[in-house]
Amino acid sequence: MAGPGSRSSVTASGRAPATAVVACRAAAGPAELAAHFRIRRQVFVAEQGLFRTAGGGDDRDGRDDDPATVHVIGLADDVICGTVRLYPLAGAAGRWKGDRLAVLPGHRQQGIGAPLVRFAVTTAAQRGGAEMEAFIQPANVTFFEWLGWRRAGGLVAYAGIPHQRMVIGLSGVRAAAAGPGGRAW
Repeated sequence: MAGPGSRSSVTASGRAPATAVVACRAAAGPAELAAHFRIRRQVFVAEQGLFRTAGGGDDRDGRDDDPATVHVIGLADDVICGTVRLYPLAGAAGRWKGDRLAVLPGHRQQGIGAPLVRFAVTTAAQRGGAEMEAFIQPANVTFFEWLGWRRAGGLVAYAGIPHQRMVIGLSGVRAAAAGPGGRAW
């Protein structure tokens, strides 16, 4: 996907090495939620320099306190190494947003990015979503297209840097999650 020093927070391969067991789930309990926030801060604030303030910075916002928000963790060999956050958009029935997709640098070649995105899409669909949107850093657009997302408009400023708005329809995702015959996840 993107080389060293890029702002990329996922890998394009989408596949885990045979030795890594990859799993995703909603964060359960204070320790997993703390790990979720710690990874986001490490990737977005410390590594990428986003959300910085005079006091150091934090990517947390009001969405994190909303009970409708789902904080997801990704694990490789039982080690929490990735995150994504999703939530329904107010005033837009059936519309969900995914954001804060982050994978720790030492785990980016373990294929955790694709399962995190797929888990978020499936979760939004299972909760009645019809469409999901996300703002994607340009280096990761091809990765999202590979996962079935499509571009919506041009580049826009998001969190102070260029992002591509992308969307994916959620109809049929519930059936696909249950087995063959739907999307390739």
